Amino acid sequence: MTQGTSQGYVRSVRNKGTATIEFFHRKSNSLPGEILEKLAESIMRAGEDPETAVIILQSAGDKTFCAGASFDELIAIKSEEEGLHFFSGFANVINAMRKCPKLIIGRIQGKCVGGGVGLAAAADYAIATEGADIKLSELTIGIGPFVVGPAVERKIGLSAFSQLSIDASSWRNAQWAGRKGLFFEVYPSISEMDGAILKLAEQLSQSNPEAMMEMKKMFWKGTDHWDALLQQRAAISGKLILSDFSKKAIHGIISKR
Repeated sequence: MTQGTSQGYVRSVRNKGTATIEFFHRKSNSLPGEILEKLAESIMRAGEDPETAVIILQSAGDKTFCAGASFDELIAIKSEEEGLHFFSGFANVINAMRKCPKLIIGRIQGKCVGGGVGLAAAADYAIATEGADIKLSELTIGIGPFVVGPAVERKIGLSAFSQLSIDASSWRNAQWAGRKGLFFEVYPSISEMDGAILKLAEQLSQSNPEAMMEMKKMFWKGTDHWDALLQQRAAISGKLILSDFSKKAIHGIISKR
């Protein structure tokens, strides 16, 4: 099943108990509101499918896993309500991944920025290539990684999350992300990564679904308040993105494209 937009799509395919959810946007797999909405819907639908045992979350292409928020939509935000609505899209995807009863494997084939790091962190098991550098760049545009923060901090700890958030212009390589626990396996090539993902997905598709569901509950213990928390964080970002600093910074980035 494919849900398309004018510049991208979210596609879901199930094969032998594995549902693969792929997203694409022509601007480095960035995430406009439409893509975020369709991602959350697809994850929830796969979680409810009795024929699905495990989910693979991936993006198209071989360079960038996800460039984060769509700058075109960020610059178009004119009110706190519009800002809350946009950033709630990230909250909804992370919460969909959190509450999905199926284990989610993240296929991270390339660089992750901002919300892309959040998606990798919200996956239950992320497998990456050596080219999957990460960066939380939000502070450079006058906001912060408020919505994705709980997922990233949960996975890599407060110290590493703080480093990423404060030094917002620097990349950390995949080995760093692996040492911190964001990625559980890192491979030299996409083919090797895909082989490892296929092996794990096949293994999980033959495992007891009730056991995996109970394991997922255990892994995400203590996050029941995230429905409200991430909405509160979305409101913070939605307010800050209206600042003159943010508008000027985003205009500067867009002008360099």
